Amino acid sequence: MSSTHQRLTLNAAAYLILATILWGGNAIVGRWFVGHLSPALLNLFRWIIAAAVLMPFAWKILLPQSLLWQHKKRFLTLSLLGVGCYNAFLYIALETSSPINVTLIGASMPIWMLLIGSIFYQNRVNPWQMLGAVVSIIGVTVVLSRGNLDGILMLKFVPGDMLMVAATLLWACYSWMLSKPGKSPEKQWPWTEFLLAQIVLGLIWSLVFAGFEFSLGLSQIDLSPSLSWPLLIFCGLGPALIAYRCWSAGVAIAGPNIAGFFGNLIPLFTALFAAALLGDMPHLFHAAAFGLIVAGIVISSQLKTPSKKGSTNLRPKN
Repeated sequence: MSSTHQRLTLNAAAYLILATILWGGNAIVGRWFVGHLSPALLNLFRWIIAAAVLMPFAWKILLPQSLLWQHKKRFLTLSLLGVGCYNAFLYIALETSSPINVTLIGASMPIWMLLIGSIFYQNRVNPWQMLGAVVSIIGVTVVLSRGNLDGILMLKFVPGDMLMVAATLLWACYSWMLSKPGKSPEKQWPWTEFLLAQIVLGLIWSLVFAGFEFSLGLSQIDLSPSLSWPLLIFCGLGPALIAYRCWSAGVAIAGPNIAGFFGNLIPLFTALFAAALLGDMPHLFHAAAFGLIVAGIVISSQLKTPSKKGSTNLRPKN
């Protein structure tokens, strides 16, 4: 078996950290929308905003002669996993769960990345990656327990948490698909076209989910111009457009396994954002957790192995 070529560079780290910062904020904002906008509609609206921003720069990818349509099955799958299911599941989970619980479950991302890569992509898992996963998850536990391990016993899990488990698994599959374009020419496309292709096809899935939500009588819209619309625009530009671009670029450089470890920064940023909104300044345990999570990332990036002959990585153009 072979291992995916992995290089943790400063550029890759910057891309992945920015994505996790935005997704940390997304958990807080998504929870705020509970009672104001139903989950499927929230997911649909944010992708409409992202598509509207990208359209002037990447509309050619949607032309009938575009190579996109020759690989529509791949992009329908990518858009289902990354645009449709993951975010819809996350927002539904936040209906009954808390941002901290949701991001705690997301901390299992490195494990799912390693398992998916090993089972479906013949990626060799080395001891450094397993050790890095353990160290990084300990850092997440420090955040959630606020430096007191007894605090972790106070966390309560609800049915929405299981939906987040499914979302995390699907995101791991999506990330591995990003790094394995196969015969698809997407690695030669500008990143705007690559992302718009996913979003436009993802809108199909988002519409299906929104229609299903409406048929069950669960749709809800109660938006205020002063706060709801600015937060919705943030969801469309930050966690959707910018974060997806950064994650794609980071995965292209570092590989899915290492990128998965950066997901453990999301609970830290979520906790910091929640603390900031409550007027609570960061504490020493936040610094300790950050150190452990970063240590896990560094450890997991050790023991590089060459990539399989002829394999390619997705490298979106800047």
